[in-house]
Amino acid sequence: MMWIAWKMLIGNRVKYLGIVFGVVFAALLIAQQSSIFCGLMSLTISQIRDTEGPDIWVMDRSVQYVDDIKPLADTELFRVKSVPGVEWAVRFYKGLGRARIQEGTYQQMILLGLDDATLVGAPAGVFMGSIADLRKPDAVIMDDAGYKRTWPGEPYRLGRTFEMNDRRAVLVGLTKASRTFQSFPICYPRYSQAVLFAPPERKVLSFVLADPAPGVDPEEVCRRIEERTGLQALTRSQFVWKTIRYYLQKTGIPVNFGITVFLGFLVGTAIAGQTFYLFTVENIRQFGALKAMGTSNWTILWMVLAQALQVGVVGYGVGVGLAALFGQAVKGGLRLSFFMPWQVLAITAAAVFVIVLLASLLSIRKVLVVDPAIVFRS
Repeated sequence: MMWIAWKMLIGNRVKYLGIVFGVVFAALLIAQQSSIFCGLMSLTISQIRDTEGPDIWVMDRSVQYVDDIKPLADTELFRVKSVPGVEWAVRFYKGLGRARIQEGTYQQMILLGLDDATLVGAPAGVFMGSIADLRKPDAVIMDDAGYKRTWPGEPYRLGRTFEMNDRRAVLVGLTKASRTFQSFPICYPRYSQAVLFAPPERKVLSFVLADPAPGVDPEEVCRRIEERTGLQALTRSQFVWKTIRYYLQKTGIPVNFGITVFLGFLVGTAIAGQTFYLFTVENIRQFGALKAMGTSNWTILWMVLAQALQVGVVGYGVGVGLAALFGQAVKGGLRLSFFMPWQVLAITAAAVFVIVLLASLLSIRKVLVVDPAIVFRS
């Protein structure tokens, strides 16, 4: 019976392709927009993920996300170090600086000041120069995308100089770094150098990066830090999700993408449902013939559902495949964020299942109540 259902489905190629097109359109739009949304969220946490080494971030109580900087006094570092269970703790500066590349040319930059002694949080993807070169006077490392933006069309060259806050900066290395939400060049100096590059403030310490002692639960260490210092202490994972929740709750990003995904779902359901219903009406005599030969309503029901499932599988595969191809295209050329985790595939599959189920429900009643005698009528 399943083979008969398949032959009936593809008997009219135009109708069959129309049903598949509706599912493909919905799957493509849902997967594409969801992946772009996930890509945007990954940009918001890129600097947390790129800062390797520490498992604990300590900050002011009122900090809501990674770019919400509330400077601390330098003495907070020693208070964090004194908490039982803390293996080590270092200073970390995060802020914005304006660089003067040449006379009349300025570029906003993200400053990430690394601890002078340990260089904890240094980028891992250095491909020109070395991390050790940061110990040289006025030394900075820059991400490759930032270099291209600052000196467009010019080859990579170390030793370039520019000014920040009327102080000289010397490029000693280039690194690969994840794109950020602001898309500014990322500059890595030592902490003592970063506070000189930045506008002067009374408090300059952005975060304290720490690591728990071996065998001690990081979340327990965070609880101890909060009790003893009154600061906010989060594990890397907790800080990632806190930042994502801020953008979900405080910005219009999820609403905008959600509306687009919902419209794709509605349009896909409408196209697939209408076309599938017309397909059923056109094949009503065949279903009547099957009932006249003794086929039960349950068997007819499974045939219709199998047809819908076949359309869903084909439409889902093609739609998700096109979305993945789109992602590869924009990664290579356009500066569009795109990230397709398995959750996007699962959500798209669930949406496609609902679409084909709704489309089949529009036709099932028509099939179940058909009179077998219809096959003998002219």
